[in-house]
Amino acid sequence: MLDTTQTEEHRMVQELVAKFVDRELLPLEAAVLRRESQGGKYALTEEELAPLHAKCRDLGLWALESPEEYGGANLPAAALTGVEEELARTITPFIIPPDSPNLHMLMAVANDEQRAKYLAPYAAGQMKSCIAISEPIAGGDPSGMITKAVQDGDDWVINGRKIWVSNVPASDFIILMARTSPGKREQGVTAFIVERGTPGFIIEREIAMIGGRKTYELVFEDCRVPAKNVLGGLGAGYAPMQLRLNVRRLQMGARCIGISRRALEMMCAHAKQRVTFGVPLADRQAIQWWIADATMKIHACRLMVQDAAARLDRGENVKDVASMIKVYGTEMATEIVDRAMQTHGAMGVTKELPLQLFAQQVRLMRVYEGPTEVHMMAIAKRTLKELG
Repeated sequence: MLDTTQTEEHRMVQELVAKFVDRELLPLEAAVLRRESQGGKYALTEEELAPLHAKCRDLGLWALESPEEYGGANLPAAALTGVEEELARTITPFIIPPDSPNLHMLMAVANDEQRAKYLAPYAAGQMKSCIAISEPIAGGDPSGMITKAVQDGDDWVINGRKIWVSNVPASDFIILMARTSPGKREQGVTAFIVERGTPGFIIEREIAMIGGRKTYELVFEDCRVPAKNVLGGLGAGYAPMQLRLNVRRLQMGARCIGISRRALEMMCAHAKQRVTFGVPLADRQAIQWWIADATMKIHACRLMVQDAAARLDRGENVKDVASMIKVYGTEMATEIVDRAMQTHGAMGVTKELPLQLFAQQVRLMRVYEGPTEVHMMAIAKRTLKELG
């Protein structure tokens, strides 16, 4: 049964974030676009970030999904998807602190000592983290990882290589997935907390991605990690990692809605004022059908995300619907942004408008957190099992 319940409190939070985006983030787009077009770093400067962080604190927009025991608002997924949707309407790169993609994984399996040392400061926005899953020969299949951890007394010694890891230089610790025993697929995969600066933890290279993003390749050479830094049980790292991925995929669906909304708004505004051969673009059937199609798909995707968020909040397994959202949302945003660019003509493919960055970022989304084809395969297998 479809559940799209959104409380008045959740709507108020989304409206507050929408105003923050309109008043604080959208005005910064011109500077961000100018820097990016000139080959500069796609990021906000410290001078730009400081007042934004202060404003977030003033508005109560801080640690929205962190537990109340750590000073957070403990908002459910049903509310957080609305937050993600609004933040995605701008190419100004800003995340309401803390940067918390790994929060749910830590909350699910961290022990008391790990909660005090890592989760508490992370939830409060005082620490940053990243996660290393993919490997050069096992990118889209995390169960095929070969990075190995071997116990040596009170330590684990890790050897292997990871790739496509985001935010490494800024992270205080990394959640590393490694194999601790032979096994097929997810069997024998364990999560470790590895602190920045640990001997044998090497940032091999920075990899420039489209959309202004950067990822990193990491090498672990006899990297010694204390046994107390095992996150969750031995050989039981796959399930909490999957939880983290599912939460992330719902966030991606919400962000695709926000990106698509902005592209649709730009398409409609341009179509109404642009005249070609004596006729406004808005009067041409091709443009009208693009607008109608975008409107329907955004509505459908929002219903999918809201339903999945409600299920997640009830503690249900959302793996299958998260895959559907990952595929549908990214394909939808790809199409809508492309049509918005086409509607704008030559201006649509300049670096003066945000559309080109939206297009590149959505293209990245179709690969990370599981490529489209892997999710399609999983959806098909489940359907064949149920209906075959």
